[in-house]
Amino acid sequence: LQPLAQKIALDGYHCFVIEYRLSDEAIYPAAIEDILNAIDFIKNNATKFSLDSENIAILGCSSGAQVASLIGTKYPKGIKAVVNLDGILAFHHPQSQEGKLASQWLGGSYEEKPEVWEDASALTHVSKNTPPFLFINSQHKRFHAGRDEMIAKMKTFNIDSKVETIPDSPHTFWLFHPWFNTTVNYILTFLNEKLKS
Repeated sequence: LQPLAQKIALDGYHCFVIEYRLSDEAIYPAAIEDILNAIDFIKNNATKFSLDSENIAILGCSSGAQVASLIGTKYPKGIKAVVNLDGILAFHHPQSQEGKLASQWLGGSYEEKPEVWEDASALTHVSKNTPPFLFINSQHKRFHAGRDEMIAKMKTFNIDSKVETIPDSPHTFWLFHPWFNTTVNYILTFLNEKLKS
């Protein structure tokens, strides 16, 4: 994600590309704890980095988008905007097609750990404190799981959301041309509206 971060930084944003553990290293909620610890580190060093610690957006791609979205809904304090690039919002959902990999990360199948599958889903935690969301999606329906229901929930709290679709693209569209620049433009338009206005 370094090229994406570099491009966003050219517009005046401080970007931190954060590492987090997934199922081959640790099960849920380890990845969430990693990101929260990183956010705390960034806030605690705001002076050193010359940044506004109360004006933070969190962005993720695929599994990172799922993690970023969960943090934006479950731990929204200080998060002013979330950018989700093709990440699911609900693990147990007709569109999600989640199976073995999700079971490894969540410590068991849905039948074994339904409460964990629900807790790990951003859709579960939408509230009046949820920040605005930008969803940038490929045409692959499995990565839209929970999005429409989440938008409907957000509307009940008058929370802004926007959906942009990158047609005829791979799931990892943000890594490649010609989709890279389009993705960056969508992100910057959203961030400038939510963080600079």
